[in-house]
Amino acid sequence: MSELLPSIAQCLALMDRYAMLDNIRAHSLAVARVAKSLLMGMTETRGGSTNVPDTDLVLAGALLHDIAKTPCLGNKCDHARIGRDICLELGYPAIGEIVREHVTLKDFSIERYAQGIFFAKEIVYYADKRVRHDSIVSLHERKAYIIERYGNQNNFRHQQIEENFQRCRTLEVHLFSHINFAADELAGKVATDKTPHDLNLELVRK
Repeated sequence: MSELLPSIAQCLALMDRYAMLDNIRAHSLAVARVAKSLLMGMTETRGGSTNVPDTDLVLAGALLHDIAKTPCLGNKCDHARIGRDICLELGYPAIGEIVREHVTLKDFSIERYAQGIFFAKEIVYYADKRVRHDSIVSLHERKAYIIERYGNQNNFRHQQIEENFQRCRTLEVHLFSHINFAADELAGKVATDKTPHDLNLELVRK
């Protein structure tokens, strides 16, 4: 990576700086742990880190993907776009791209996924879809929550959510064909995988 990336400790400090609520913080930490387990599974399958997204970028993107969620709760702004803008102001454009696309991927490429090529943004996008609050759930459970929480009883909005999760399901199939455990084993893997030291400290502190 040519771009200077924030450490885990710096990401946690940014959560404080932007007044991230405790529940959003807990969600972001869970997404980071899920993303880390996905990378570990991919690395073990491929016998090394070749063609695996950069760990530091993925973890920073996971920790900061909801950096704008707290202020946007009050005025219903686009937290992905505002979060991208924050990252750009901080000098982290690569993280900004991840943040901008963590809700919906703009560059959804079945052809690329079929070749086993995944970017950091896809890892964070998928990890986010597997975490409801701070619990790891299936895509079906997460979709049901999103529809209930954000569907606004609007058929068009429901359709958008359905289509987004259909895409995520397609990504899941391709992703786990390059990971040494199954999608329904993810929660168990996260529970047993060693997480970065700073994340463990954060869990103790909270």
